[in-house]
Amino acid sequence: MPAESPLTLDLTADSVAITQVICDVPSVSGDESLLADLVEQTLAGASHLEVIRDGDTIVARTNLGRERRVVIAGHLDTVPINENLPTRFETEDGVEYLWGRGTVDMKAGVAVQLKLALELTDPIVDLTWMWYDNEEVASSLNGLGRLSRNRPDLFVGDFAILGEPSNGQVEGGCNGTLRAEVWTTGLRAHSARSWVGENAIHKLAPALAKLAEYQAETVEVDGLAYREGLNAVLVSGGIAGNVIPDEAVLTVNYRFAPSRSVAEASAFVTEFFDGFEVAIVDSAEGARPGLDDPLAQQFVRAVGAEARPKYGWTDVARFSALGIPAVNFGPGDPLKAHADDERVDIAQIVHTEVALRAWLTGTSA
Repeated sequence: MPAESPLTLDLTADSVAITQVICDVPSVSGDESLLADLVEQTLAGASHLEVIRDGDTIVARTNLGRERRVVIAGHLDTVPINENLPTRFETEDGVEYLWGRGTVDMKAGVAVQLKLALELTDPIVDLTWMWYDNEEVASSLNGLGRLSRNRPDLFVGDFAILGEPSNGQVEGGCNGTLRAEVWTTGLRAHSARSWVGENAIHKLAPALAKLAEYQAETVEVDGLAYREGLNAVLVSGGIAGNVIPDEAVLTVNYRFAPSRSVAEASAFVTEFFDGFEVAIVDSAEGARPGLDDPLAQQFVRAVGAEARPKYGWTDVARFSALGIPAVNFGPGDPLKAHADDERVDIAQIVHTEVALRAWLTGTSA
């Protein structure tokens, strides 16, 4: 057990107040221990929960013998702080917001989950709550990935909800993502005598022109329309201000519909840049929405909204890879995630709590 933290977390408070408390505990990726300690200590005395810790990932689960089990997860970490803590309340155009790092991505969702984890002692399904570290950094460090390797038994479930910001709506599945490097080579020469060299940067021009002209597809998957994207995100090359470069690299990001596999996406990108040297340097499978599952359909009805596609990659893909249908559902506008003016509409926090509580207890919202 960790040493007792001098901080306290009152989960009997309303979910907006809980959001403010946990946002004011800094937890930039790699520095989640203090918040993880606080979560573990707060839930340790709950008789209806089995509390498990793996690094700075905390799991709390019921074992009520229900017919079905739902996994609900959220990450504890944030991107770096940029003069946007402590949190504060502000009102704009009649809408009240909680402003500050982590309010959107995704401590408001975590606050709702923590409150419900403590209060729901008799849900209609068994629940596994997961709060994990290192989501905002390299996939190899991701706490959910580590937990799946260390304790695969904890990932048994029939349906999963990830509390990523979705404006309080249901976003099914997610696009896959792939990064590729497109290489060109040339011949160094003095720039005053460029005609005796070959400019590797200039050789990227056809690849950039092709990208600029490309119209990305919109692909329907299980009734949801996923918009793809193929874009240059980085260009590197050059030796000095008076040297013709002999090497250049164009980095491309492909966001592909979850109906495609990484292998298919890789083949598409390689063929798209035919004639160039192409290296796939990073990739992650997408996740189909899984909205044909009865639990998923019940959940969408309980929330009272039409399901939408998730364009960005999220950890729902980890559940999908295990055969568990998964959706994103949390308060906050995704466009404000990571922004310096990150802020969450407090009405969305309340809506998320009410909708989740109603579904998990079988009552009307």
